[in-house]
Amino acid sequence: MPTNARDRLLDAAEDLFYAQGTRATGVEQILETSGVGRASFYRHFASKDELVLAYLERRRGHWDAVFTPLVRARGGHPLDVFDVLAERLEAVGYRGCTFVNTLLELPDPSDPAHRLAVEQKETMRAFFADLLAEHGYRDDDGSLARKLLMLYDGASVTGARERSPRAAHEAREVAEVLLTAAPRTGA
Repeated sequence: MPTNARDRLLDAAEDLFYAQGTRATGVEQILETSGVGRASFYRHFASKDELVLAYLERRRGHWDAVFTPLVRARGGHPLDVFDVLAERLEAVGYRGCTFVNTLLELPDPSDPAHRLAVEQKETMRAFFADLLAEHGYRDDDGSLARKLLMLYDGASVTGARERSPRAAHEAREVAEVLLTAAPRTGA
């Protein structure tokens, strides 16, 4: 268990926010779970909203440090994203994409957490665009990367609802059809 109060608060928030949502989780529950006192909480975070932002930044870091390398290790093909998602859907306690959950829970576009979630979704779209380009797919208007992200998000939500990786496998099949029809560079 981390000894740093900030890390303990973030660990507790990450578990609770992901399991229950940010709105349903109160500061008292975070303090109780983390074992950190109220004064220490406010030394690290001015508010619960600031803790939510730190949690989302941590999840963004997870994407960069874990998810992206797993896709790259498989060969970095756009379809590999769906294989990694299928593995995530098999994990006990999978409750959907943190960023989709945030967008639904905090729908106000002016909310900083909402904006951060939108930024992460753009990062994911750009990741698909990079993978497409690296594997010789033309996506001049960005619509193919956007469609792949839509499939990813839909599979994530459906997989959480069904508690099964089937949605990721089916999304991969649809993505494969899209890629088969996509223009290639040099073609």
